[in-house]
Amino acid sequence: MQVKKIEDYIWEIPVTEKEGMRVPARIIASEKIMKEMDQGVYNQITNVACLPGIQNYAYCMPDGHWGYGFPIGGVAAFDLKEGVISPGGIGFDINCGVRSIRTNLTFEELKPKLNELMDTLYRLVPAGVGSTGFVKLNIERFKELMVKGVDWCIQNGYGWEEDRERIEQGGRIQGANPDKVSQKAISRGMDQAGTLGSGNHYLELQVAQTDKIFYPEAAKVFGIDRPDQIFVMIHCGSRGFGHQIATDYLRVFTEAMRKYNIRVLDKELACAPYNSPEGQDYYGAMVCAANSAFANRQVILHRVREAFSQVFHKDPKDLGMHIIYDVAHNIAKLEEHLVNGEKKKVLVHRKGATRSFGPGHPDVPEFYRQIGQPVIVGGSMETSSYLLVGSQRAMDLTMGSTMHGSGRTMSREAAKRRVRGYELMKSMEERGIAVRAVSMPGLAEEAGFAYKNISEVVDAVDCAGISRKVIELKPIGNIKG
Repeated sequence: MQVKKIEDYIWEIPVTEKEGMRVPARIIASEKIMKEMDQGVYNQITNVACLPGIQNYAYCMPDGHWGYGFPIGGVAAFDLKEGVISPGGIGFDINCGVRSIRTNLTFEELKPKLNELMDTLYRLVPAGVGSTGFVKLNIERFKELMVKGVDWCIQNGYGWEEDRERIEQGGRIQGANPDKVSQKAISRGMDQAGTLGSGNHYLELQVAQTDKIFYPEAAKVFGIDRPDQIFVMIHCGSRGFGHQIATDYLRVFTEAMRKYNIRVLDKELACAPYNSPEGQDYYGAMVCAANSAFANRQVILHRVREAFSQVFHKDPKDLGMHIIYDVAHNIAKLEEHLVNGEKKKVLVHRKGATRSFGPGHPDVPEFYRQIGQPVIVGGSMETSSYLLVGSQRAMDLTMGSTMHGSGRTMSREAAKRRVRGYELMKSMEERGIAVRAVSMPGLAEEAGFAYKNISEVVDAVDCAGISRKVIELKPIGNIKG
């Protein structure tokens, strides 16, 4: 497949490369990452470029790899009248996302209590397949949570008033419609508030690398104000609830495509016109899952604050446990972007990609508006993570989007063949990373060698100008399902 280098870190596949492409496909990557890119990415991102109503380009970020329908790292915006909505462009774990929390603690202060804290966190935050939380809901209360998201949590004592200001969309996206959610989805999701789940989800303790501050002004705004400062990162989503909603509507959309005479090159791209009854039903259900994911991370944060308070015998506010930000990376959202030089409201699908709005954008909280939206990039459990900020170049180039993580290079089965969970745990602990895991095979699946080099991927978005590096965070403790 012909790939043209447009400029450093921007590559384009022209519409002539595949019959049916409506727009070119663009990949953000270094030359090294492009050479190592999963070949499935090229096929999938050009398939996305064939979808009705797509605007500007089909994009893939440098952490891109083969996924369901869209590649992981895929971004596409659609016209609201002519365009479609596709579960394959959002993901099964709707609003899988990441939350970063600062503390006033230093590594020296935490180190003597690290194992006690890890044990307490492991006890308070359920992890693993089928795990259930301590928040008990009936159907009506769960529907209220679907609509209100983080507002529901704060109203019920699981958060601080300031929290909502530090979460994408305030932790509550408008348009949730619980009537469009199946009973099966409700039954799968009702007991999961405050749970990590399994797969690549984690709760991680981190040390800010104050010798690796790349943007001091932004680091100061984030509250990074002491050497070896402790951070907490939460990575999870809507779990079985979102998965069931996606499953339900993939069936609906398979039939709807016949009705609307839509043809796709991959059945995993099943879709419906956004403004159709089916499209609107899915959007309403998808927002329910997105809001529940924001609430899930909020309840986990509540339990994390409790754990720190129990171990350090201080109020969480005295420990400075403020949210830096919370970003979604599996979602479709209504946003305004430049299309052919004019502002237009579009439906932006981001799958394994993060919003990266630049300085001055009205959707960026006022206290971050001068530096741009915080971008949180989680690494593998053996490697560093990063905090970045969004940029105007992302608004101009990628529909305000950037990478979300390392990006897999190896299947879970291949990783398990290469290392045993107990061996990996021992190796990590020898390197100063405390581990608590529900499943040893599940731990092996997430070994660092199964992922791209996080620093190389972060450098790619930084050099491309679609996000700006702020600081590197090193793991010292990881809880896995």
